Amino acid sequence: MRKTATDTLLSGPTMGTTWQVRLDDAPADPLPLHAALQAAVSEVDDQMSTWKADSALMWFNAAPCGEWHPLPAPLLAVLDAGLSISALTGNAFEMNLGDAVRAWGFGPARIDPDAIRAASSAPPVPAAQALQIDRPSGRALKSAPLSLDLSGIAKGYGVDRLAETLRRHGITRALCSIDGEVRAIGSRGDATAWSVGIDAPDSPMRGSHSVLMLADMSVATSGDYRHFVEIRGTRLSHTMNPATRAPLLGAPASVTVMAESCMQADAMATALMVLGMESGERLARRHGISALYISRNGETFRTGHFAM
Repeated sequence: MRKTATDTLLSGPTMGTTWQVRLDDAPADPLPLHAALQAAVSEVDDQMSTWKADSALMWFNAAPCGEWHPLPAPLLAVLDAGLSISALTGNAFEMNLGDAVRAWGFGPARIDPDAIRAASSAPPVPAAQALQIDRPSGRALKSAPLSLDLSGIAKGYGVDRLAETLRRHGITRALCSIDGEVRAIGSRGDATAWSVGIDAPDSPMRGSHSVLMLADMSVATSGDYRHFVEIRGTRLSHTMNPATRAPLLGAPASVTVMAESCMQADAMATALMVLGMESGERLARRHGISALYISRNGETFRTGHFAM
């Protein structure tokens, strides 16, 4: 997120990275707003982190099966959205991959060959089969052991919470981001859209492949160049293949998705990364999803608003 001379940039730590909010019409005293923004994303991190043993998500992962357990409303909302996107994408978006994520070194521990073998040999149980959500009662039930991981959706939800906080404080023009997840509130003060760069994969200077003009819309990118491990010269993406419970192989370099909510864009970008270019393009066109695929050799295809 590039800051111009007239912008005010607020930022802070969250989810192992940094949140940023860019304002071109900041309040005279931005400190109360900054504190509210930090509190919003900290709540998401406290509830949904797999790096914090006492998070609500990790507590639910360890809770007994076959019983209803009370969970915070934000966590339930994200779990419910994850189930909906799993259904839409044929389980290409899968939340029950926490053991595989940790085994391959994308969690708080180092890569563990024994844990990899255990995760790969375990019968895959999609979260959609074993997880029930009762949002009116504020509770959830799992009928089988689950190791839920929300790394493909929680940052997008965190960006949405930043946007909600800004609106409650009367801010109508802003750009919010956490990593590659971005949401624009309104347009700039001069009525122009916010410019958001889409990274060129493997660019040594993190250059832009293209620039997207964004107003009242969200965009999220999933790419194998963001977080990966390299084994024997092969780059392995942090995005897991639900079928093999191992990092994706032969995946596109990146997928960028536009949607109204950043949570939806984040999860759909993950799902389209898993599906790959051919199957992902078919699903995107069938459901009117705005997506931009970039392959390792630089080939692209665009659907929805990206095609304009």
